[in-house]
Amino acid sequence: MRLTAKLQSIVLMCAASIVLSGCGWFGDRFSKTEEPQKMSVESLYKRAKDALTAGSYTEAIKLYETLESRFPYGVQSQQAIIDTAYAHYRLGERAQAIAAADRFIKLYPNHENVDYAYFVKGLANFIEDLGLLSFIATQDLSERDQKSAREAYTTFKTLAEKFPQSRYTADSRLRLRYLVNALSKNESHIARYYYNRGAYQAAINRAQACLTNFPNTPANEEALNVIVQSYRAMGNTQLAADTERIYMSTYKTDATDRNAAWWKFW
Repeated sequence: MRLTAKLQSIVLMCAASIVLSGCGWFGDRFSKTEEPQKMSVESLYKRAKDALTAGSYTEAIKLYETLESRFPYGVQSQQAIIDTAYAHYRLGERAQAIAAADRFIKLYPNHENVDYAYFVKGLANFIEDLGLLSFIATQDLSERDQKSAREAYTTFKTLAEKFPQSRYTADSRLRLRYLVNALSKNESHIARYYYNRGAYQAAINRAQACLTNFPNTPANEEALNVIVQSYRAMGNTQLAADTERIYMSTYKTDATDRNAAWWKFW
């Protein structure tokens, strides 16, 4: 009888343990499958953040949108806008990323994380080289449409100036340096394009824009070449000679290499 009582006690304890662990398992399963429309703001934000961290960007966006619609006010809703911008950026949806970042900047210009909104906007506008496919491409960044590059430049510049202590400022300044060189090179490309088509005054104007707007960049040398050749083609030998002297004093080109220097870009 005593042995039977002990066995019954052990069986009851095991059964209780199984029931309790089962309840916990079912509880976890329920929390993971609970409909977003029924979740609390904290649980909904956590699930969205987990999806974002896991790289499930489409799911994260849907969850953040649900959070904003159900809980339009509060800290989680504010952060949801920034996280949505980042998720769109990672999906390659640049227009949506920029729109979300702009919305946050407009709604919360003094928010402690507004610098991050600027950074994501800059990234969405930043057109990098084509990576592994760049050796196939016939154009580089400086030859493609510059609208996004100029917007990225403006955004990163604003971030660096308004938030010099931001954790994103150092990265922004590196990208600014790249963008300045690319935009400068684009101006010299356009100047060369006009020169090759006989539009010499237009070539001079664009080359001068390269020198004025982006001084001390590598493309300035080509811009000066365009100006000299354009003045020569127009028959203005005096201005051509004056510009050539500026070129010589700036880049110290040897006289024996001068002819090659003038034409090395053509």
